[in-house]
Amino acid sequence: MTFSLFDAPEREPSQFVGFAGNRIDRQAEKRSDAAVQLALVDPTARILLARGGRAYLKLNGTGFDGYFSQAEAEGFGAGLAEAILLGIDERGPILAAMAGVEPEQLPEAIKAIDYRSVYSQGLLGPSEIGALAQAASLLAWHANHQFCGRCGRKTEIRAGGYKRHCPNCGTEHFPRTDPVAIMLTVTREQCLLGRGAHFAPGMYSALAGFIEPGETIEAAVRRETLEEAGIRLGRVVYHASQPWPFPYSLMIGCFGEALNQDIKRDEAELEDCRWFSRDEVLAALAKEHPGGVFVPPSGAIAHHLIRFWAENP
Repeated sequence: MTFSLFDAPEREPSQFVGFAGNRIDRQAEKRSDAAVQLALVDPTARILLARGGRAYLKLNGTGFDGYFSQAEAEGFGAGLAEAILLGIDERGPILAAMAGVEPEQLPEAIKAIDYRSVYSQGLLGPSEIGALAQAASLLAWHANHQFCGRCGRKTEIRAGGYKRHCPNCGTEHFPRTDPVAIMLTVTREQCLLGRGAHFAPGMYSALAGFIEPGETIEAAVRRETLEEAGIRLGRVVYHASQPWPFPYSLMIGCFGEALNQDIKRDEAELEDCRWFSRDEVLAALAKEHPGGVFVPPSGAIAHHLIRFWAENP
């Protein structure tokens, strides 16, 4: 049999996680400094509004709608002068802006809902939640990068929201994505799960940590697992990724082959860490574990790593 690089499912695992359904054509090669103004001239333009880590959603007869017209956005004090052009879809331009009206001042028909709840409760469709991840990440980056890191002067938004320019020293700043390794350490019949002190009682998950400068994904997976649990890893295999707008991360999901099983938990990082059998994990996924153990919700990449291992012996 001939091996092919493309002998894989047509729908890759990353498409099954929360925030990954974005279908916007980002128009990356066509972002002029006037892109936002040109998009707002289009009567079909739709705007995602957010403030303080919450998406503003309109109640309608069947659920929620995350898109606002320009007039509606202006009615909520949106800063359209610093709006971001996310791109276009078959219906027209899509933008994102920070709302000026506080959540407590919204009318009854508008709800301000945190991003996690929007995706975990399925309040928007997959493509809208994907657009929300793009919007939330970019809005957070702009909020955190108002001033030039070189000279300290106030910067200006450019290229439809995909660049900030310093008029004083000419430095250009571009949106960043923080890579995070999230890994499920496994043997043939067990996997390693841990819990932080902030987790809901009974919830266990895969371990995770930021990838550091000059480090490969595989090296980060091995380092974080050794630091947090004292487990050395052999082979590391990539499985899927997930845009994670908290505030602008990319979760890179991997499996790691355990070379030892004696856990040495980092007590500052983990409240508990232990091995679970495949049967235990299947029970946790079904919320039938006798000890009340459960795993993150289905939109989280940790859930997909855990389920994939449990269901594929």
